[in-house]
Amino acid sequence: MKLKTQASAALKTKLSSTLKSWLPILQSGMTELETTLNEFSAENPYFDVQSGIAEHFSAQNSVLKKRQREMMRGAKGSKVDQDFLEQTCIQEETLESTLMSQIEPPLFPTKNSQEIAQKIIENLNEEGYFEGDCEEIAKSCSQSLNTQIQASEVEKIRKRFAYLDPPGIAALDVIESFMFQLDNLDVPSDVYALTTEILQDLQSHAKHQKNPLYSQAMRIIQSFKNPPALDYFEQEPAIIPDILIIEEQNNIQVQINDKYYPSITIKKPSKAEKNNKDEFIKTKAKEARDLIDALEMRKATLYKIGLMIVEYQYGFFKGGEIKPMKLKDLADEVGHASSTISRAISNKYLECSRGIFPLKSFFATALDEDTSNSAIKDFVAELIRNENKQKPLSDNKILKLATEKFKITIVRRTIAKYRAQLNIASSSERKKLYKISVAL
Repeated sequence: MKLKTQASAALKTKLSSTLKSWLPILQSGMTELETTLNEFSAENPYFDVQSGIAEHFSAQNSVLKKRQREMMRGAKGSKVDQDFLEQTCIQEETLESTLMSQIEPPLFPTKNSQEIAQKIIENLNEEGYFEGDCEEIAKSCSQSLNTQIQASEVEKIRKRFAYLDPPGIAALDVIESFMFQLDNLDVPSDVYALTTEILQDLQSHAKHQKNPLYSQAMRIIQSFKNPPALDYFEQEPAIIPDILIIEEQNNIQVQINDKYYPSITIKKPSKAEKNNKDEFIKTKAKEARDLIDALEMRKATLYKIGLMIVEYQYGFFKGGEIKPMKLKDLADEVGHASSTISRAISNKYLECSRGIFPLKSFFATALDEDTSNSAIKDFVAELIRNENKQKPLSDNKILKLATEKFKITIVRRTIAKYRAQLNIASSSERKKLYKISVAL
């Protein structure tokens, strides 16, 4: 009995020390995990953290560089080779650098025009539209150039941006941007005239349908880029899922995406340190071992969560809807507190054949035993996606359809709330948007 008690106490002490590092490691998302471990490493000289993410992308980069070298050796100037090398070897340019490289003669032949053009670039918003004040730019340039600059001259310079790349840049609004882009095209004069007329009243473009050039003009408008700086938007950081759901021959398997996990290497104490009875060395060496255990506990916890999600949401992975699932239910099954499970799913993602989803999306608030608010939202989104563009569905109509489908009692303001959360406009606003959707 005594031995059993001592063993239990020892196990409890080991788990307790591991848990201190396990909770912050569990709470960290995949991209934050290395930062969390490095914070521990900064205070502990007995372990190193190797980046799983960096190693993975480094391996990909090595393959890419090898291919580049092979192509360089074997290239004979073919266009395919040149295109590949341009795409992989040339550093991506920013919108500002792209425009600055074009501020030169003949469009901007003088120091004054170049200075004004640079100020215009500084007053572009992230979409590429001009949101500056010509009067203010004129005053600023007058001081820096020591000469009198008029607002009309600034406006004249701004309109020269119609001939820069990307097309449509520095316009005041979408219609002017489209006009800038039209001016860059080589189109017949009659098509140009009709396209210009349509752009002057784009919402009423349908009134020109009888014109034999209407289809050609609309195809031109549909080709325009909106917003003009679209190609220069910052890319969203890549989402690295923690859990992978693999479907093979009607079987669903759960895997932890551990190829991106950082690894911990424990440094062995030197002979002098081993002979040293300093408590600091013993403590830090033990902390390093605890971190490895904590990392494995993180994987094990997320694996259990993945298994439970598949069990509860099996129908979803087969193309159905998300079913109600409470944190408490999962916590009871896994054997942890609801707060711990909440930490575990925070900033974590799951990848399956239907895409990448935040873990929290599988824990929907139940409206009743069989229907979740996520299911209602998906239903609303699907209805609106397929609605008659000439007669968009009102919230009352959506409410009626939802009530009939799910056999539950909800009110119209619930539909309006879900629609707002989905960033979907009201039926009257959607009708206006649909009128110009063909062009935009």
